[in-house]
Amino acid sequence: MATLNGKKALVLGGSRGIGAAIVRRLSADGANTTFTYAGSAAAAQALASETGTTTVQVDSSDRHALTQFIQSQGSIDILVISAGTLVMGDPLELDADAIDHMIDVNVRAPYHAAVEAARQMPDGGRIIVIGSVNGDRMPMAGAAAYALSKSAVQGLVRGLARDLGSRNITVNNVQPGPVDTEMNPAAGPFSEFMHSFMAIKRHGRADEIAGFVAYLAGPEAGYITGAQHTIDGGFGA
Repeated sequence: MATLNGKKALVLGGSRGIGAAIVRRLSADGANTTFTYAGSAAAAQALASETGTTTVQVDSSDRHALTQFIQSQGSIDILVISAGTLVMGDPLELDADAIDHMIDVNVRAPYHAAVEAARQMPDGGRIIVIGSVNGDRMPMAGAAAYALSKSAVQGLVRGLARDLGSRNITVNNVQPGPVDTEMNPAAGPFSEFMHSFMAIKRHGRADEIAGFVAYLAGPEAGYITGAQHTIDGGFGA
């Protein structure tokens, strides 16, 4: 059902994994969709050809490039911020520049992108950030900085929901648990451990996340804002 006909959507970080599933779903639901990629040019072009969408290379860690690109897009009805990165390891040994880059992508980029999009977004627009259940729960060592970045997203959506509520612009955080992607494959080294305490003992599928994003982007979700929406198979239960 084409519930998003006539809507203009921008997905930041849409070439692979959850982002690619979101591009497919929004496009299938009728949205005129553009998505960005950082380094996966071949995957981005293949997805654009498959879905009839537009793709542009933009580095989300570069604030000036990101905000200038969003300005160039004009009025956007739906902004989905899916770009993200993961750095794990002993915090006493991790490279500080790698941590700062992760914070640039996972925290600073969502803030600046959302604010810039809101300048031209029509009343009733949608801003959706892809966070992580690790903003609520971190059951393993080595991911303190990643958890920090995803907890920051929670504060971001709560605050912007207040700031933009008078315009009926909703701001929401979708928090996936383990999802079968290149970043966290179902056959990866942590799978058995994670599945051991989950209620549904499997990785999620990217299209399951995309389905909920499409709902939040659609006409029935106009009263949902400032919220954390966990889709995690009971990871955090």
